[in-house]
Amino acid sequence: MRRKTSIVLVAIMLVGLFAFAGCGKEQLKLGLGIVSSYSSLKDATEDANGQGEVDGTAVAVLIDKNGKIVQMAMDVAQNKPTWTADGKFVNAESYPSKRQKGDAYGMAAHGTDRNGDGKVGEWYEQADAFIKLCIGKTSDEVKAFAGADNYGNDDVQKAGCTIHVNEFIAATVKAIANAEDTTATADMTLGLGADSQASHSNKDATEEADGLNEVDTVFVAAVKDKDGKVVVAKTDSIQGKFTFNAKGACTLDVNTAIQTKLEQGDNYNMAKFGQNQDRNGDGKVLEWYDQAAAFNKFLTGHTKSEISGFVGSDGYGVADLQTAGCTISVGSMVKAAVDAID
Repeated sequence: MRRKTSIVLVAIMLVGLFAFAGCGKEQLKLGLGIVSSYSSLKDATEDANGQGEVDGTAVAVLIDKNGKIVQMAMDVAQNKPTWTADGKFVNAESYPSKRQKGDAYGMAAHGTDRNGDGKVGEWYEQADAFIKLCIGKTSDEVKAFAGADNYGNDDVQKAGCTIHVNEFIAATVKAIANAEDTTATADMTLGLGADSQASHSNKDATEEADGLNEVDTVFVAAVKDKDGKVVVAKTDSIQGKFTFNAKGACTLDVNTAIQTKLEQGDNYNMAKFGQNQDRNGDGKVLEWYDQAAAFNKFLTGHTKSEISGFVGSDGYGVADLQTAGCTISVGSMVKAAVDAID
């Protein structure tokens, strides 16, 4: 009888042990939320170029079955394209994100001390303070971080995030809302990458038509395992399109809404107008969201160095990537993916 009792006790202990071990292996949901807007438009003059600004705040989250944030990453693409008084577009050499700029962003030197501690954190420090507060929180709890005038409440500011957080909150809520089931677990690492580049469609203004200075940003949220291999990824993109006339006056309405390419869905119209993207010879062109999904799937199981080699000298993907269904230019997508798992 004692032997049977011992066996039962051991069995119960083993069941408990496996159940405890399983807690750390809960499969999490991955979400990517992006909030974008135009601001600070100004016309060109004889003394200064015209300039526009488009801000894209991106948040990636891993959430558990209760909708609580387990891991979170955040960045902002703040792109400021310019044009001349005679309507010619000007491309910058690069468009680094706020996190990529690091200390060079200059918030510590020029920001405002709002919480009275005598110092101002750099942008990435402020963002990390906000992220730290969000861990373990649900969407409703993140919404509650909002304070007056687009700043955070007292808890947010005391934590070291004294800048505007309205878009941080909105992007986080959106990321939680669109999170999808994955095989990612809490012992893996979530990253968020960004890459912004001038569009190939940019053109100078004429007397008959406005000019265009467009900057496109790709965001990639990716989870890697202990071996540095991608387990799951999600890709999205925004386009900031600034128009101006031959006299350098900006013709863009600053209130124009910006939808991501995923949010546009079929309305992005790649399947309809992307005839030149049938590069794998199957006679059809997939919508952008299908192309992005093929890219995401192709990333899985690969390391940073392998992903770096996915793009050819012409900016398009290698043959296997195109065969998989991603036949668009992937240079920026690859750079953002590498940034995400760096």
